[in-house]
Amino acid sequence: MLAAKIKWFRLAPPQILVLGFACIIFIGAILLTLPISNTTGKPLRFIDALFTATSATCVTGLVVKDTGTFFSTFGQVVIMLLIQVGGLGFMTMATLFSLVLKRKISLRDRLILQEAMNQNTMEGIVRLIRKVLIFSLVIEGCGALLFAIRWSFDMPVGRAIYFGIFHGVSMFNNAGFDLFGHFNSLTGYVYDPLVNIVVMFLIVSGGIGFIVMSDVVDFRKNRKLSLHTKIVLSMTGALILVGAVVIFIFEFSNPKTLGSLNWGGKILASFFQSVTPRTAGANTLDLASMRQASQFFMVILMFIGASPGSTGGGIKTTTFTILVGAVIAMIRGRDDIVLYRYRLAQDRIFKALTITFMALFLVVGVSMVLSTTEDSNFLTILYETTSAFGTVGLSLGLTQHLTLVGKILICLTMFAGRLGPLTLAYALGPKKGKELYRHPEGKIIIG
Repeated sequence: MLAAKIKWFRLAPPQILVLGFACIIFIGAILLTLPISNTTGKPLRFIDALFTATSATCVTGLVVKDTGTFFSTFGQVVIMLLIQVGGLGFMTMATLFSLVLKRKISLRDRLILQEAMNQNTMEGIVRLIRKVLIFSLVIEGCGALLFAIRWSFDMPVGRAIYFGIFHGVSMFNNAGFDLFGHFNSLTGYVYDPLVNIVVMFLIVSGGIGFIVMSDVVDFRKNRKLSLHTKIVLSMTGALILVGAVVIFIFEFSNPKTLGSLNWGGKILASFFQSVTPRTAGANTLDLASMRQASQFFMVILMFIGASPGSTGGGIKTTTFTILVGAVIAMIRGRDDIVLYRYRLAQDRIFKALTITFMALFLVVGVSMVLSTTEDSNFLTILYETTSAFGTVGLSLGLTQHLTLVGKILICLTMFAGRLGPLTLAYALGPKKGKELYRHPEGKIIIG
C-alpha cells in the first residue's frame, strides 16, 4: 500500500490527469454495460459502452446508440454525471469534496489542478476552483430552469424538469448529448428563439473558459481585463460572427437547410451553426444536407475549438490568435507578435506551433487510417475525426456505422482532444530540464 502511494506521488501531474480520466471512462463504461442502463434490458456491448463513456467524459457528444431512446433513465443519469465530471475535470470534483469536508488541499493537489486548469502558476488556484464550481452550478441551474419552463409547454412538468437539467449540464459542458431521440438534436427548435439563445449562451459560457468568466465578473471591481481575456473574447466574437456570415452565404439558397426558412430563421440558424462547432455538438439544421463548402468551414471551426481552461477542445482560440499574429508580424517585417500593446514571449509562440502541428498530425493521421477502414467519403471522415479531436460531437452520419477499428480510433482521438496532445506527450515522456549549452546558429532557406 505504501509502495503504491509512493509510486502515485512520483507520477507527474499530466500522467495523473491521463490516468484519472481513463479510470473515470472505464468505470462509466462498466456501468453502461449493465442491463439496467438501457431500455432493451440486455447488456450493451463493451465497445459501445466504452465509446459512449469516452464521448461523455471527454464532453464530445458523438453517439453510437441514441441517448434519448436507447438508454434508460439510469443510463442517462450516468452519462450526465460523466459529462459533469469530464467537463469540470475530476480534480475539480475531488477538490469540491475536499472543500465540503474541510480537508486541506495539498501542494501535490495544487500542482495537478494547475495542470488541469492550464495555469502558469499555483497562486490562487483553489480560489479559482471555488469560482469554477459556483459559476458552473449557477449557469447550469439558470439554463435548466429556462429549458424546463419552455419544455413544460411540450411535455409533462416532471419530464420537462428532467430534460432541463440534462440539457443544462450537457450544453454548458459543451457535450452535445440530447434526449430528443433518433439523432435529431435540436432540429425541431430551429425557429425557437428561447431554446436557440439559451443553448448558444450555455455553449459560449462553457467555451470561453473559467479564467475569463472570473475576469469578467471581477471587471466591475478591478476595472480592467487581462490580455488573455481580451484575446479570448475578441477572437470568440470574431469567429462566431465570421462563421455565421459564411454559413449564411453558402447555405442561403440551399433548399434542404436555410433555403426553406424565413429571414429570422435563416439568421438564427446561421448563428447557431456557427456557435455549435466551438465544441458543443448540437445542431438545428441537417448537417449532412449542407453544402461541402459549409461542412469544410465547420471543420476549420471545430479544429480551432474553444478557449483554454474551458470545457471545450480544439487547439484553442488563443493558439489560433498567436498563429494569425505570427503571420501578420512576418508580413509586416516585425520581430515580435504584439497584441493589445503587449509583446508575446517566444515560448508561447513555440507552444502554439507545437500544439497546432501535433493536432494536425493527429487529425490527418487518424483520417487517413479511417479512410481505409470505413466505407465513406473523405470529407465525412475528416469531419468525424475533427469533431472527435475538438470534442464537438457533430457528425454527418458516420458514427453509427463505424467499424470496431473506427470506434477505437475515434475513442482515442476524443481522449487526446479532451486532455490536449501536449498533455498526453508530457504524460508519455515528461519534460527534461533545460540544456546547459546552445548549438551554433545555422541558416536555412525558407519560402
